[in-house]
Amino acid sequence: MLDIRLLREDPDGVKRSLARRGVDDVEVDRLVELDVEARARRGRQESLRARVKDLSRQVGEAKRAGDDEKATALSEESKVVGDDERAAAAEADVTAAEVRTALLYLPNIPAEDAPDGSGEQENVEVRRWWPGSDDGDPEPAWPEHQRVPHWEVGEQLCILDMERGARLAGSMFPLFRGAGARLLRALTTLALDAHRDAYEEINPPTLVLTETMTSTGHLPKFADEAYHVERDDLWAIPTAEVPLTSLHRGEILDEAQLPLRYTAITHCFRREAGAAGRDTRGLLRVHEFEKVELFAYATQAQAAGAQADILARAEGLLRALGLTYRVLDLCTGDLGGPAARTFDLEVFAPGSDRWLEVSSVSWYRDYQTRRANVRYRPAGGGAPVFADTVNGSALAWARIWAALVECGRQADGSVVLPAVLAPFMGEQLVISAP
Repeated sequence: MLDIRLLREDPDGVKRSLARRGVDDVEVDRLVELDVEARARRGRQESLRARVKDLSRQVGEAKRAGDDEKATALSEESKVVGDDERAAAAEADVTAAEVRTALLYLPNIPAEDAPDGSGEQENVEVRRWWPGSDDGDPEPAWPEHQRVPHWEVGEQLCILDMERGARLAGSMFPLFRGAGARLLRALTTLALDAHRDAYEEINPPTLVLTETMTSTGHLPKFADEAYHVERDDLWAIPTAEVPLTSLHRGEILDEAQLPLRYTAITHCFRREAGAAGRDTRGLLRVHEFEKVELFAYATQAQAAGAQADILARAEGLLRALGLTYRVLDLCTGDLGGPAARTFDLEVFAPGSDRWLEVSSVSWYRDYQTRRANVRYRPAGGGAPVFADTVNGSALAWARIWAALVECGRQADGSVVLPAVLAPFMGEQLVISAP
């Protein structure tokens, strides 16, 4: 969340910045008013508390002086003021909670160099790559046999069974079989091996506490998108970003430790509320999928480099897999609430005839670490500083799986996988019908 001091010191600057995201000035003005009210109520409580302490001191003096009548009167007054202090404390707590809730709903300030825009149609394409593009070859002209959607290819080759997945868990829960399941495992191993040089592998819990989900900005605003186990008050994670952001919750790190880099493979769960009837065929939009995440705690000076590293690693995997992709610089109107700057990676799937988002690489400033209370001690001394966070997928497998199956389909109906996967597929790169 934003630093409340920023809203106190420069509310107009905050309003100008958030207006780039479409946030109405009224939201900021209301938060500033609430903060003024909260501080006034807390001030009244503290004043009453000081009065109670002073009266207690006077009671003691009166008793030592043998003036029991004065001591009794002062004691009665202290009780009345004490009741007022407790009521004032309750009022102050309520208003402080309202301020915190308003802060939790307010999005991050976008980066200065994030392109302005009102929605996804105004995202900026930074670059595009396809096999042979470095040598000047034209973009692929997809033949007819690669224009078959992956859900049909998967059914024909018995490697994707959406019908049985729905029978087990409901619609939009895929079931992978045989070589299809092995392909997922191969992609995961490929990615984790590629990142092991700089990122510590973490195997985090899949269910987390409410405060863990709140730290990343997924709660309270996006509660309807998440799966909640109400009996235990636990949440199924929508991304490994959630547990990784809270890995050092409440800790103070040393600047010399930064950047701290982590990677994790997790199952991710998303309700996709409002998605009914939209892009729900096959793996285009699913409730459960596997994803390798890259995450870094960094200083503000290190954050740009950390984001560039994650983006480069995601692109490197896409190139190794031979997938046509593009990089989008998200405009302010399409940024996720906690993000200051985001680059999306989209692969082209010829059978689905669309670009599929497979990674979002985002810088959050200290928006998340203020919630998670993750700070570091500056090397030059001084008070602890909130760390910046950066994260991105490298990569999310459901749509990568779909693109590989569609791009690798041959005229005889078989699928040929990229050579880079051979060590993880038992050297068998051709998937044929059983």
